[in-house]
Amino acid sequence: NFFSHILSDMKRRYWFHDIQLSLFRLTMKRLFSTSHSSVDSKEMKKFQLLAHKWWDEEGEFSALHSMNDIRVPFIRDTLLNMSSNYHLGNPLSGVKILDVGCGGGLLSEPLGRLGASVTGIDPLEDNIRTADQHKSFDPVLAKRIQYKSSSLEEIVEESMETFDVIVASEVVEHVADLEAFIKCCSLVLKPEGSLFITTINKTQLSYVLGIVVAEKIIGIVPEGTHEWEKFVPPEELERLLESNGFSVKTVNGMLYNPLSGSWSWMENTSVNYAMHAVKSGARAQSSPTDALSEMESEQPSATAGTTV
Repeated sequence: NFFSHILSDMKRRYWFHDIQLSLFRLTMKRLFSTSHSSVDSKEMKKFQLLAHKWWDEEGEFSALHSMNDIRVPFIRDTLLNMSSNYHLGNPLSGVKILDVGCGGGLLSEPLGRLGASVTGIDPLEDNIRTADQHKSFDPVLAKRIQYKSSSLEEIVEESMETFDVIVASEVVEHVADLEAFIKCCSLVLKPEGSLFITTINKTQLSYVLGIVVAEKIIGIVPEGTHEWEKFVPPEELERLLESNGFSVKTVNGMLYNPLSGSWSWMENTSVNYAMHAVKSGARAQSSPTDALSEMESEQPSATAGTTV
């Protein structure tokens, strides 16, 4: 009869859904199995010796400390301009942020103080220990921030379309496969969610200032931190983002003054720059299984998640 037909159809639908879910989980495990490490071992070795120095404002990470003066307001103001909800004193309350390559928590903490719920991930356990220890001094931050020793790929299965915002600050110049990294960002970001990136352009000037001057002459960055070949031109980054379902909204140049130890915004993007992109809405997005199938057809590769 009619009702038994409806019931049978529902059972078939649920069965098909379970099959899809099982296939998805198998795909995830195969795609991001331990045989394909998500971490660049060379990058890990660079930062292993620096893990305990994250909160020394006069040390190797002094430029990252001062970068907060412009990158935190950039993230905060961009998000507030996109939303009608404003919580006095906690403007980012209710916003779930993933800080990829969080290091010792230099960016996670100020975002947490703005009211956001922050998950910081980093493949280096020593970095996570440093971040956990530092946040423990503030009971408010201890509740708002959680850290995990993990790569981005390793949390994809458990975090599909979970986060409102992803921050990858000074990270993409350390990844081995940038497109795979961007695809993973898309998978864990909610539709219409925001992705914030700061990185270094690939120009002759960035080589001179970012490596020769910063690392070899004045030493504001540990020598060997960066490889010029991995620097990313904004045009290339924008192309990768747009081909993976993002719409780039803002590209701003950044300038570091080593004499004053401060950062400022500028139109020129020839050295450092910040980018804000928004993931397409649900209707425009392909399904997660489609995205995974696309990734699986390519060569799985390692990505680093340590911020510098």
